[in-house]
Amino acid sequence: MSKKPSASAADPSRVDAVLRAAERSGLLGEKRGRIGGRVSPALVAHAKQRTGIEADTDLIEFALANIALDEGFAEVFRKARGQVDPDLDLGF
Repeated sequence: MSKKPSASAADPSRVDAVLRAAERSGLLGEKRGRIGGRVSPALVAHAKQRTGIEADTDLIEFALANIALDEGFAEVFRKARGQVDPDLDLGF
């Protein structure tokens, strides 16, 4: 994968961690699939800057792996709203 560290990159190790997890999960097997679409060049440029990824294919692979590996944290967190006893001492 072609990556170039960027001063404004989010967390460069995140890209590697996500792709390693996707590989361990068997999601990065043989590359026979092909996708296409129209996207904003500004969106692509910003995503590349944030991740340090240079190649479009690698950027798409990272984005898809992020989605595929998402465990729905936001949804679970949303559903838990109001479930903690307001009288619970959280220590701060």
